[in-house]
Amino acid sequence: MTITLIRRKLRLLALLSAFVLLMTVLSGCGSPTANSDADPEGGDAGVNAEAVQDDGAIAQIKDNGKLRVAVFADKPPFGYLDESGANVGFDIVIAKRVVKDLLGDESAVEWVLVEPANRVDYLESDKVDLVFANFTVTPERAERVDFALPYMKVALGVVSPESSPINDVSDLEGKQLIVIKGTTAETYFTDTYPDIELLKYDEISEAFQALTDGRGAGLAQDNTFLFAWANQNPGYTVGVGSLGNQDTIAPAVRKGNTELLEWLNEELRILGQERFIHKAYDEALAPVYGDVVDPEDLVVEGGEL
Repeated sequence: MTITLIRRKLRLLALLSAFVLLMTVLSGCGSPTANSDADPEGGDAGVNAEAVQDDGAIAQIKDNGKLRVAVFADKPPFGYLDESGANVGFDIVIAKRVVKDLLGDESAVEWVLVEPANRVDYLESDKVDLVFANFTVTPERAERVDFALPYMKVALGVVSPESSPINDVSDLEGKQLIVIKGTTAETYFTDTYPDIELLKYDEISEAFQALTDGRGAGLAQDNTFLFAWANQNPGYTVGVGSLGNQDTIAPAVRKGNTELLEWLNEELRILGQERFIHKAYDEALAPVYGDVVDPEDLVVEGGEL
């Protein structure tokens, strides 16, 4: 009886060992599947997944049937809402043509209204596919988004009441200057003239209301915008017409979205051959600027300065 029990125990141990070995083999075979998204170089799997998504960005946009475009609602004549609530302006005219050439219908668009300070965030969080919101190209922004070819030139300016004009930066000594958060004007004055006190506002309309209320001696913004605003608001003048370096304005896509970026650059080259940006100027800006601005000082065709 004792020998029989020993033999039974040996058979059970043998079966148990075989079962453990089988599970080990199966587990080893299954591990590549469980880690199929892992980077073999030890990188972040999420980065690879994002790259794959960006490689198919245009296909995804076409599947969605619309292009999500970030624009301004309160920056006439570049991006604003008209009396009926429709998106209009220079940026909108160009963006509509881009939408039409990509999806075959200029109405296949979702306009996403943004403020200057959240344009980068909206791209990084994938809330929009494209920014067409009078976006000045800067090295700091280019670290976080990918800019396409430019369609416009711009510098900074300062608008102020004609009764007490700001004709030079030195006129701001001991006074407060209004700026909008997230703009190149805020960055420029913070870095270059740290002694000038800045009144900062989130919204463009809020900042200009502060100017008309007399809360600041002047307001710094893109000179192209200020010329248009002063032309439509008697009693104000752009005493400082050009400040700092001449910059460019361009659309932007999410960082690493190479497929959409390359398509957009080629689109802007084609539009340049048609001189389409001049046509957009004639439609949206010429009625506002009149003879005050030479379009050649502002328009960029085909991304060529």
